[in-house]
Amino acid sequence: MRLPAVLSALIAVASTLAAQSENLPISVPAEAGEAHLRNVRQLTNGGENAEAYFSHNGKRLIFQSTRDGRTCDQQYVMNVDGSKVQRVSNGAGKTTCGYFMNGDRSILFASSDALERDCPPRPDASKGYVWRLDPFDIYTARADGSRRKRLTRFGVYTAEGVLSPDGRKIVFTSLKDGDLDIYVMNVDGSGLRQLTRQVGYDGGPWWSPDGKQIVYRAYHPANPTELKAYTDLLAQRLVRPNKMDLWLMDADGGNQQQITHLGAASFGPSWTADGKKIIFSSNHHTDPKLGNFDLFLIKPDGTGLEQVTTAPTFDGFPMFSPDGKKIVWASNRHDANPHETNIFIADWVD
Repeated sequence: MRLPAVLSALIAVASTLAAQSENLPISVPAEAGEAHLRNVRQLTNGGENAEAYFSHNGKRLIFQSTRDGRTCDQQYVMNVDGSKVQRVSNGAGKTTCGYFMNGDRSILFASSDALERDCPPRPDASKGYVWRLDPFDIYTARADGSRRKRLTRFGVYTAEGVLSPDGRKIVFTSLKDGDLDIYVMNVDGSGLRQLTRQVGYDGGPWWSPDGKQIVYRAYHPANPTELKAYTDLLAQRLVRPNKMDLWLMDADGGNQQQITHLGAASFGPSWTADGKKIIFSSNHHTDPKLGNFDLFLIKPDGTGLEQVTTAPTFDGFPMFSPDGKKIVWASNRHDANPHETNIFIADWVD
C-alpha cells in the first residue's frame, strides 16, 4: 500500500474513533432487505444500551445503559444525534423502562435502589435463559434527574411504564398481586386499576396513538406442566420469556384478544405513528438458540405480518418518532465486541 493510502486509512480510522468517543452518530449500512430503513446511524458505541424512547417533541431520547464502570443499567438522556448524553438516575441499584412526560419536562422510570442499592446478581445460568424480576418501583423526576419522586411502593417487580397519549395515565406491569399483570394509574400514582387477570406473564404494554387501545405481550401457561414451571420460576422471582405472543385490549382492559400466534418469543410492541400497525421484535422465524430477533410489522387485527430488519443478530425495542419519520431501536449489529447492544436510528420509508 502506498504511503498516501496508508495515511488516508489512518485518518479514516481516527475520524471514526473520534466520532465514537464523542458519541456522535456513526453512519452504517442497512442490511439487505431492510427497505423501510434509510440513513441508519449508530448513536452509542459499546456496552449494553437499550430501550431508547423518543421525547414528545422528537428531539431527545431516554435510554438505559451500562457504562461509567457500572455493571447494571442506569437511565440516560441524549439528543437524537447521540450528543449531550446525561445520566438522569442516581447511580444506585438498577433501572429500566424510561419515558418522557409532562411536556418533556419530566421523566418516569423504574428503579430497584430502594431495596437493592447495588447491582443485582445475574440469574443462575443453569436455569437456562430467564429474566430476573428485580424489585423495581416506578419513579418520576425532572428531565435532568432532579426532584425524584417514588410513585409506587410495592417492593416487587413494577416496571415497563408508558405514559398515555393525553399525559394523564401510566400503564405498567407489576408482580404486586402475585402474578405478572398490567395495571394503570394516574401520573401522581393515584387511581390504581388492574387490567389483566389471566394467569401468566402480561407485560410490555403500549398505548395506541389515540389512547383507545393497549398492545402487550403475554404468555399464559397452556397446561399443568407449563403452569408449574411458570409458578416455580415466579416463586424465585424469575420468568422464562421463550413463548410470548402479542395481545390487544381496550384502554379499560376490555376486549382482550390475541393477535399473533407465532409460538415464539415476541416482545417490545409499539405502534406506528398513525396507529395503523404495530411493530415488535420476534425470533419466530429462526432457531431460538441463535439469539436472532428481528423487527416485524403487523396490523391490529393480526394480518399483514411483514419483516422489517434482517441482520443476523438481535434487533428489538423499536419506537417511532411522534411524526413517524424516524425509528429508533436497539441492536447487536456492528458491535465492536460480541453481544454489545447499541442504539440505532433511521429514517423510515413507508
